[in-house]
Amino acid sequence: MSKIVELIDVRRQFVQGDVTIEVLRGINLSVDKGELVALLGPSGSGKSTLLQAVGLLEGGFSGSIKLDGEEVSAASVDRQTEIRRQKLGFVYQFHHLLPDFDALENVVLPQLIADALPDAATERATHLLSKLGLAERLHHRPSKLSGGEQQRVAVARALANRPKLVLADEPTGNLDEHTADKVLGEFMALVRDEGSSAIVATHNERLAAKMDRVFRLHEGVLA
Repeated sequence: MSKIVELIDVRRQFVQGDVTIEVLRGINLSVDKGELVALLGPSGSGKSTLLQAVGLLEGGFSGSIKLDGEEVSAASVDRQTEIRRQKLGFVYQFHHLLPDFDALENVVLPQLIADALPDAATERATHLLSKLGLAERLHHRPSKLSGGEQQRVAVARALANRPKLVLADEPTGNLDEHTADKVLGEFMALVRDEGSSAIVATHNERLAAKMDRVFRLHEGVLA
């Protein structure tokens, strides 16, 4: 099976005064196409930093990062922006929905930015939100949605442009246990239906166990 992402000896360190902090220490990681993996570790273990590396959201990393067979770690800023738009989707612990737009518009907008036609973008957004149980909530703004509903909109937004890989950073961290289980189940089902892959960072062992594979990150070292 071909790889959607492959990291070889990825390192990241920060210098604070006379102290050098090694956040990632020689990470080697690969994810197959269609695979959902959990990145498990406590707060401060480097999970978010690793997702930022894969998501091309921050510089300063060493090592090799390949996405969909392309070496992207040394790509130009413009090319990295293009890759994020075309191949990556992001879900965060906080939904970061646009408060002045309703659920449908929040999922339509990233498609328009990617040059989708308005009618096609609306159809796609309606389809995704309906699969997440929000068919009756399309025209509600985030302030009128529950926490679980807001995070479902964020999931739909992440998948709107048919990404090859979805990166989720504690996507259910702000939800109660019952809602977290339900949202994660819907997230996994939708990612599989869309033929995407996913890396989900979490500190929750129970949720991590639902993924295809679990990687453990401790003090910048992956097992």
